[in-house]
Amino acid sequence: MFNPGKNFDEFFTNLATANQTWFQNLLNMSTPKTVETPANPFLDMYQKFFDNTRSYLESQNKFYQEQLGLWGSFCDQNQAAVEQENRKPADRRFADPDWEKNPFFAYLKQSYLSMSQKLFDFVSNAEMDEETKFRMQFFMRQYIDAISPSNFALTNPEVIKTMIDTHGKSLADGMRNMMDDIKNGYISMTDESHFEVGVNLATTPGKVIFRNSLIELIQYTPTTEKVYETPLLIVPPCINKYYILDLQESNSMVKYMVDQGYTVFLVSWKSADASIKTYRWEEYIEHGIIAALDTIRKISGKEKINTLGYCVGGIILTTAAIVLKNRGLDWINSMGHMTTMLDHTEPGDIKAFLDRDLMKLREAKKQVGGVMSGRIISQTFSALRANELIWNYWVNNYLLGKTPQKFDLLYWNNDTVDLSLPMHSCLMERLYIDNALVKDEFEVGGTVMDLDVIDYPVYLFAAQKDHIVPWTSAYKTVWYMKNAQIRFVLGASGHTAGVVNPVTTDKRNYWVNETLDKDPAAWFHNASEMPGSWWKDMNQWYAALSGKQVKASKTLGSKDFPALTDAPGEFVTAKALTIIEAETA
Repeated sequence: MFNPGKNFDEFFTNLATANQTWFQNLLNMSTPKTVETPANPFLDMYQKFFDNTRSYLESQNKFYQEQLGLWGSFCDQNQAAVEQENRKPADRRFADPDWEKNPFFAYLKQSYLSMSQKLFDFVSNAEMDEETKFRMQFFMRQYIDAISPSNFALTNPEVIKTMIDTHGKSLADGMRNMMDDIKNGYISMTDESHFEVGVNLATTPGKVIFRNSLIELIQYTPTTEKVYETPLLIVPPCINKYYILDLQESNSMVKYMVDQGYTVFLVSWKSADASIKTYRWEEYIEHGIIAALDTIRKISGKEKINTLGYCVGGIILTTAAIVLKNRGLDWINSMGHMTTMLDHTEPGDIKAFLDRDLMKLREAKKQVGGVMSGRIISQTFSALRANELIWNYWVNNYLLGKTPQKFDLLYWNNDTVDLSLPMHSCLMERLYIDNALVKDEFEVGGTVMDLDVIDYPVYLFAAQKDHIVPWTSAYKTVWYMKNAQIRFVLGASGHTAGVVNPVTTDKRNYWVNETLDKDPAAWFHNASEMPGSWWKDMNQWYAALSGKQVKASKTLGSKDFPALTDAPGEFVTAKALTIIEAETA
């Protein structure tokens, strides 16, 4: 077995000391002389780390020893130990067999993983406040993911083999894919030629029966002879196209609810442009939720409506409900939330992008209005899972020259929506940063938001692996809606796949527990696991709150609200602005 020996120990110590001296000179040049606290948190972290010489030398020595020991294992042909190391939990970036069998690529992989852990530990062990540490850990992870040897043509064995097998055609195809994506302004995640909104997406029959500057209200055609007398209004997030809930016939939540006998209405938000660039949270409530509820009440003749909000749509719905209560208007019969977070104390990895100083820079523009690019919003969420939503497609599309598989959910993911800047700033600053909603500090149109006024049945659904709305944060809504009759259901999978879990396939599972413990972990520990789609549970809940069944109407809308056009309408088919167009709107 290869043994470095004492001389190598001395060599590593001298090398580490030299590195420390070099970085100290860098710090001396980079640190402002007139400011006590360094302006750069990375430099501050490094300074504190290097000040602890013993810790620094031990860390450097250990890293160098691991690297030399790793290389020594290959020199000794000790493949058994290497293969054992490679049997750890699978990393899809290194799925090709040559990452294990070829000594060079095996060493490259293990060296990268070792270095990655050291870099991450370096930040994790730094002395700084938790908020700054979390942000630095996140962006260190972004850097580590970006420099993976799998992301480069000459250090990825699968790319090299494909290039040889195709006589270079894979690289030419990859360049073609890259040029197409540059023209489109985003990385393709699916073969978009297979999908078209209104043709094979968002095809549930219905009519747009109301339109204003912000929304189109769709009423769907009944498929049953009788329907429940209480209508259902669905409110999607205003930062996404609504058809995530109406993808294809086999996985459409809208169609499922229509087929169960509900009279379904749905809000289709307009992608922001110059005409609505000044719209605030108040306008999204008034021209969005309240306008939709008022229209449905007039068409149906029902005083109260069942409602269901998804993600940010659930927050807007909740604040609209409080405004209505404050006005003495009892228009809502029940409310559902799907992956909606009211308490933003722990918002997940998105908090790495929450910067109050950045919000202040936007303050002047916010006053005169503007458009927040949906493409930037989408890129931010993709960065939360960079290996899956960025680098995976970088390798597949550009380095391997492949066309991504067709996937309706990923087509929707790339079909972005722009948001008015005042609305986006309010969401980020007042809710995410200030957490004002649950502190009774969020005011909308003169009404201070008080969640205690919600006194009707509430259905809360969260997804176990949601990286955008952590389920434990969504669960906290039970703390604040003290007068509501709450049912909480936890589904498997993530933010979108967890919601879109159709009964037609009846896959995955969900958990229920009638006892709402204060601690979400305690709730889960005592919950019962149920097989299949959680939609069945939601259907039973709404059915009990929807009254008797009556004969379905043959016409949609009414005399005062005639059909304007067929579903899916015009707003959902409009394309978002480019980033440059949004900046100048």
